[in-house]
Amino acid sequence: MPTAVELLVRDAELLVVDGAREIPGGWVAVDGGRVTAVGAAGTEPEARTTLSAAGRLVTPGLINTHHHIYQNLTRSYAPAVNGTLFDWLTTLYPLWAALDEEAAYVSAYVGMAELLMGGCTTSSDHLYVHPRPGLVDAEIRAARDIGFRFHATRGSMTRSVEDGGLPPRSVTQTEDEVLADSERLIKTHHDPRPGALIRVALAPCSPFSVTRELMTATAELAERHDVRLHTHLAEDHDEDTYCLETYGCRPVEYFEAAGWMSDRTWVAHCIYPNDAELRRLAAAGVGVAHCPSSNMLIGGGTARVKEMRELGLPVGIGCDGSASTDHASLWMETRGALLLGRYRGGPGAMTARDALDIATRGSARCLGRADEIGHLRPGACADLVVWDLHEVALAGALSDPVEAWLRCGPARAWTTVVAGRVLVDRGEPVLPGLRDALTDHGRIARRMQAMA
Repeated sequence: MPTAVELLVRDAELLVVDGAREIPGGWVAVDGGRVTAVGAAGTEPEARTTLSAAGRLVTPGLINTHHHIYQNLTRSYAPAVNGTLFDWLTTLYPLWAALDEEAAYVSAYVGMAELLMGGCTTSSDHLYVHPRPGLVDAEIRAARDIGFRFHATRGSMTRSVEDGGLPPRSVTQTEDEVLADSERLIKTHHDPRPGALIRVALAPCSPFSVTRELMTATAELAERHDVRLHTHLAEDHDEDTYCLETYGCRPVEYFEAAGWMSDRTWVAHCIYPNDAELRRLAAAGVGVAHCPSSNMLIGGGTARVKEMRELGLPVGIGCDGSASTDHASLWMETRGALLLGRYRGGPGAMTARDALDIATRGSARCLGRADEIGHLRPGACADLVVWDLHEVALAGALSDPVEAWLRCGPARAWTTVVAGRVLVDRGEPVLPGLRDALTDHGRIARRMQAMA
């Protein structure tokens, strides 16, 4: 008699295996943190635990390729909400100078709970302010406590206001400090094995916040340790002006000269490359984290996603900072990608399936993990979401569950599974430390915003 699998998710209205295969009435079998089989109703294996997805859509877990989780401590901060990108940054940098290990841990714990509730099963995070040591370690500790799949990116800033940059000295570091801690984090936390929950990437914040020497040395360090690279690129017209005045070239030219034009790299936003630059990025295999809500709220334009995908660039979804987007729902970001794509290119430019593919397989390519996340083929990591839409919202949506998922909404994760573990059940996080984390988060946020 066959051995029962650990977990069976069954009776989905529709199971999306990947961009090429969907199974009405489908099921997913999970064992040892991996998908072992998928199939249609009537062929299910025996299972020790069975979850019903009756009447619901099941998809691979959504993947977040760009975030600043710590910023949930300063969400919707009134003095910053209506400024340009540079105004917004200079207003908030002094507040973020108060970040310490406790703040990094509780913001990460709360932020990861929010991501899970929005159907995210893997997230990167770009922590680039380092007023105190140990902040990335604290985030990784939160991810391990939860059981979340997490790509920590060791961000950095070395050019303070005194050096011609934007941030105050209090949140910057020296190049030696950045490189030493980057290497320490890789050796301490990066797990290169298949199925890893924790990985580390290196991520100088932006062309205008670090020196060229650090950009180059970071690329060399990433090559030496075989880890990925991440940064902001071509996000704002002010960035074009700054790079031309400071380096005598455009941001993408500077990026290439610093040794970053590689398939090891993915970048956030990438709104303003010209046609020739876009082709060079595509030829090198650079990935792009598309951040729809942040683009709309800051009002700085949006990535040319359709053209990028046609050129072959890996394009994923990012929810961006919790103080610019002010939420961490990958469902909202995926819907935003659908809307912006159609707004830019017309109704044929983006479908719900295109947007889902960006948020799953495209994001997995950005993180260098297309073989094992972003799909539910046998052998994949067992990261999946059972989606819930209220029956009132779904009334009349009879013909296409995937289109209804993004068009009707709002949708929430009814069940979120990471590495075979149920972390959201019936719409609620299954996280024993969440209540204490929320209490601590409120105390720290009030203090940081001078509202204590």
